[in-house]
Amino acid sequence: MPERGTGHAHGPVPVATADLPAAPAGFTGREDDLARLLPALDPTADTDIPVVICAVSGLGGIGKTALALHASHKALEHGWFPGGTLFVDLRGYDDDPVTADQALLALLDALGVRGTSLPETTAAQYALYRTLLTQQHRPMLLLLDNASDPAQLTPLLPGTDRHRVLITSRHRLTDLPARLIGLDTLRPSAAAELITKSLRLSDDLDARPSQEPAALAELAVACGNHPLALQIAAAMLRKRRYRSIGSLVADIRATTDPTDTLALRPIFDLSCTRLPDAQARMLRLISLAPTAEIDTDAATAAIGASHDHALALLEDLAASHLITPVPSAGLVRWRLHDLVRAYWAAIVTGDPALVEDGETARENMLGFYLSRTEAANNHLRWLPGNPVPNLFDDRPSALAWLDAERANLVAATQWAADERHALAATDIALTLGAYLDWRRYFDDYVTVSQAAQRAAQRRGDRDREGIAWNQLGYALRGSGRVVEAIEAHTVARDLHRAAGNRNREAGAWNSLGLALRTAGRVPEAIEAHTHARDLHQATGDLNREGMAWNHLGLALRKAGLIQEALHAHECARDLHRTTGDRHREGMAWYHVGLALQDTGQTDAAIEAFRKDLEVCREFSDWYGAGQTLSALGRIHGTAGHAAEARIAWLDAAEVFDRAGASPQAAQARAAARSLT
Repeated sequence: MPERGTGHAHGPVPVATADLPAAPAGFTGREDDLARLLPALDPTADTDIPVVICAVSGLGGIGKTALALHASHKALEHGWFPGGTLFVDLRGYDDDPVTADQALLALLDALGVRGTSLPETTAAQYALYRTLLTQQHRPMLLLLDNASDPAQLTPLLPGTDRHRVLITSRHRLTDLPARLIGLDTLRPSAAAELITKSLRLSDDLDARPSQEPAALAELAVACGNHPLALQIAAAMLRKRRYRSIGSLVADIRATTDPTDTLALRPIFDLSCTRLPDAQARMLRLISLAPTAEIDTDAATAAIGASHDHALALLEDLAASHLITPVPSAGLVRWRLHDLVRAYWAAIVTGDPALVEDGETARENMLGFYLSRTEAANNHLRWLPGNPVPNLFDDRPSALAWLDAERANLVAATQWAADERHALAATDIALTLGAYLDWRRYFDDYVTVSQAAQRAAQRRGDRDREGIAWNQLGYALRGSGRVVEAIEAHTVARDLHRAAGNRNREAGAWNSLGLALRTAGRVPEAIEAHTHARDLHQATGDLNREGMAWNHLGLALRKAGLIQEALHAHECARDLHRTTGDRHREGMAWYHVGLALQDTGQTDAAIEAFRKDLEVCREFSDWYGAGQTLSALGRIHGTAGHAAEARIAWLDAAEVFDRAGASPQAAQARAAARSLT
C-alpha cells in the first residue's frame, strides 16, 4: 500500500501551454515560406509520405517564431487540429537550454499530468506521454520553439503520423526526418512593407512611407532587411513621429559598424544613445537578471525606484520593441530577446563605469528574491496558531509566485559562485528546498543544493554547508540517486555533529534513515531514525521528534514489525497534536490506519483514515485526501462493504481531479466501476 508523502519524480521544467501564443500582428514578407510550410502541416493531405515534422531555421531575430505561429493559427482556422495544440519554448540558446526530459514534464503538465500524478521514473513518464498521444485519435499540433539540438527533440516526437510537429531553431536540423525550411533576410520590398505596416498599425495617417520611398528603401538596406532590426527601426520611427525616415537613415549610417553584416549593431547602438537615461539604465540592469524574463517587482528592485516609475519605464521599452510584455495570471512579465539581452549585458560588462551599478542591481534583485522566497516559504511551513506570514494572502498565492519565479530563483542561486553574492544566493537555495520538494522538482533541487554547498564550503560556513548537504540528499533521493543521497546525508550528519548542533544532527539522521529505507537497508534505517528520535527528545524539539517517530514507523512496518510500527505512528500523532501541527498529525493518522489494517483492526483503521481525511480537507491537501479515500476504498472492498467502497473510490476520483492528478483519478473511477 502507498505511503503518504514518499513518492518522488524528476521535475525541473519550462512552461508549456495548450494554447498557442497570439499570431503576430502585421505579419508580412513570408508568403513563399508560408506556401511551403502550410501544406506540409495539413494532416488530411493525401500523400504516401506524410510530413510529420517541419523545422523552420534561421538566424536569431529572423522571424522563425512569427512564421511558425502565423502558420499554426492558419492551420487551426482550417480545422486541421481538433485534438488541440501544445507549445513549449526550449530556450535552446540560453545558458541552460531545456533538455528533452524537462520539456517532457512541461508537455505532460499541459496535458493535465502534473505534480504528484507524475510517474516516478523518466522511462515511465515517456511511456505515459507516448500513450496519451497515441490515445488522442484527433490530430494535434506540437510547436517546439527555439531548439538548438536534435537531442532536445527526438524523444518528444510522437510515435504516430496522425500528429504534426513544428520546430524552430537557429540551426538547420539535418539530423531529423523533417521538412526543412530555412529563412533568410526579407526581400527589399517585403522589408519596406514590414516597416510600412508597423507604422500604419499604430497610426493610419502616417504617410512617411509613401512620401519617402527612397529613404524607406535605404532604411531597409541599413537594417540588413533583418526583421528584428526592421521592427526596432519602425519602433524608433513611431517615437519620432514628426521626423523623417531619412533622418533615421542618416543616424544609423553615422554609427554603422562594418563588422556587423546584419546591421543589428548600429540599430542597437542607436537605441542606446537615443533612449532616455532612465530607460537605458532599466534595460541595462534587467539584462543582468537571472533569466531573460522578469516581473515588474524584480525590475523595480533592480533599479531601486518606485513600482509606478519602473512600470512606466518597462511600458516605454515595450512600446519600442526592446522588451516584450508577456501576460501571466492577470499580470504582466517582461522578456528580452536574447540578442537584445546579450547586447545590453555587454554594454555593462564592457564599461568599468557601469560595472558597479550592475553589481548593485544584482544585489538588489537577490535581496528581493530572498525576501519573497522566505515569505512564501513561511506560508508553506505555517502552522495554525502562529502569526500569519506577510507579503502573500495565503498558501496558494505563495505557491503561485514560486511557480512563476522558479526559473529566475534557480538561476539566481548560481550567483553563489560570485563571492559578492554568495551569501544571498546560498540562502535563496536553502529556502527553496521545501517548495522544490513539494512540487517534486528534484533536478532543480539538486542544482540549487549543489550551488549552496559549494559556496558554503568555499566560505567556511559549516552550518550552511551541512544544511545544503542534507538538502542535497533529499534532492538526490527524489531523483532516484539513493547511494549518493546516503553519502550526502552522512556528510551533513558529520558536519552538524562536529559543530555541536544536535538538532540539525538529528535532522540529518532522520533524512539518512529515509534514504537507507529507500535503498532497502531497513535495519540501518531503523537505527538512524532511532538516533534522530533520541536526539530530538534530548533537545526538546517535539515536532521534529514526531517526524522521527513517524519515519521510524515506516521503517518498522517495512521490516514487518507491525505492532512496533503502530506504536511509533501513534507517538508521532500524539506529538504533532501536542505541537498543533495538524497536517503532520493527519499524515500520522494515515499511517496509523495502514498499520491497524495490517493487524486486522478494520473498524479502527477506517476511523483513523477518516481522521486523516478531515485534516486533508482542512488544509486543501487534495492529493492526500485522494490517497486516504483510496485507502478507504480498498479497506471497505476487502471487508465486503461494496457500497461504501464505491463511494470512497468516486470521492477519491473527484479530489484527485481537483489536485490535477488525472491518472490517479482514472484509476479510482475504474475501481468504482469494478464494484458495480
